[in-house]
Amino acid sequence: MKKLTRRNFIGTATAGVAGTILVPTILPSCATGNSVSDRITIAHIGVGSQGQGELKNYFVELETSYQVATCDPFQQRRNASAHYINEAYKERGLNAPKCKSYRHFDEILERDDIDAVHITTPDHWHVPLAIQAARAGKHIMLAKPLGLSYPNFKILEQELKANDVRFHYGTQQRASRHMQLGIEMIKDGTIGEIEKVEVWAPGFNAVESPVCNEVPVPTDFDFDLWTGPAPLNSYCPDRVTNNSSWFQYDYSIGFLGGWGAHPLDVMIWGLKDKMNGKYTCEGVGEFWKPGGMYNNIRGWDLNCEYDSGIKLHFYSTDVAEKKDLLHYRNVKEGNGTTFYGTKGWISLSRSSVQSNIPEIDKKLNDFLRKDENFGQMFVDVIRGNIAETNPLDEAILSDCVSHMGDIAIRTGRKITWDPIIGEVVGDAEANKWFVREMREPYKI
Repeated sequence: MKKLTRRNFIGTATAGVAGTILVPTILPSCATGNSVSDRITIAHIGVGSQGQGELKNYFVELETSYQVATCDPFQQRRNASAHYINEAYKERGLNAPKCKSYRHFDEILERDDIDAVHITTPDHWHVPLAIQAARAGKHIMLAKPLGLSYPNFKILEQELKANDVRFHYGTQQRASRHMQLGIEMIKDGTIGEIEKVEVWAPGFNAVESPVCNEVPVPTDFDFDLWTGPAPLNSYCPDRVTNNSSWFQYDYSIGFLGGWGAHPLDVMIWGLKDKMNGKYTCEGVGEFWKPGGMYNNIRGWDLNCEYDSGIKLHFYSTDVAEKKDLLHYRNVKEGNGTTFYGTKGWISLSRSSVQSNIPEIDKKLNDFLRKDENFGQMFVDVIRGNIAETNPLDEAILSDCVSHMGDIAIRTGRKITWDPIIGEVVGDAEANKWFVREMREPYKI
């Protein structure tokens, strides 16, 4: 028999059988009248700047969940985040479970009283950690970009299904009302049949590529755990910053995925049924200058063509500026997705939306932009109140575009990706770029 954990008890109790709502008969009480079992319990794995920001903006104020654990190889981060949560609940007079901090995520995954995990680690840990969370039966909110190794994408897909785990990809723009309205118009055919898409995103931050001068690892930091499945390099403080985790190939493919994940996700959100087939990709890119640690692509100009006939032009913001590719936009925002249809275009960005059709432009801009809470969306997905809004299959489609761009630039040739077989067609060398060896003892 399947072990009756708190997570699957909540799932069966709220979902019921054949549409019948079942009410839990054991409801531990607390001071506010909300029982612990009324709320989803969430652990936060990776509480650096991004993790802390999402914790504070999406989760701590929710009345539908408790934040019960933090985890990070940096001792100060995990302790400070747990303290923040406990103080926030204390100030609100909640008799909430005490939030505990952990160095290793295994301790969290072993707890039966935790329903879900919110993962905001460096990129190279995203999918390996999500796989282990799925095997432990924890629902998952996973930061973007997805990951580095295609075989692991498919393992995660299998584990979600096998363990009845719900997934929420961290592309929070899907909670933005102007994005939702624009995508509705795309799908409804408001601008006609889509013929091409333009996608752009920042390629780099304005920082120098540092040289690593090795020093001893601090006693309050687990560098081996931070490195995890990636190659173990020499330690220096500059290696484990946000920028270094983004711009070193051992840990990511740079902003091709890290920033590109957002506007590419918007593209797949609107056109999934026409962009889930085979496509070609070719283009050029610029790397960080040699001599420092950074060795990822920092600027790109790529063209893809799908079997459906849709053409994609994907470029970095610096390329857009040099070539004046956003000349048609009144607001030249640094990221976005423009859909070109037979009747006109709609361009969606994080902070702006435009169309060359006046009445559509007015509808897109003339309403109250009250975005949904992205953390509450995750809780609603767990509860089964709504279908998955940011599903894994769409995350895989968008993330693969980033990788095909990376591979096309690194190999210097036109490639063809077939998502049905999960391979670059007829190119064994190119496929090696989408499979990463995992270091012991962190192999999946």
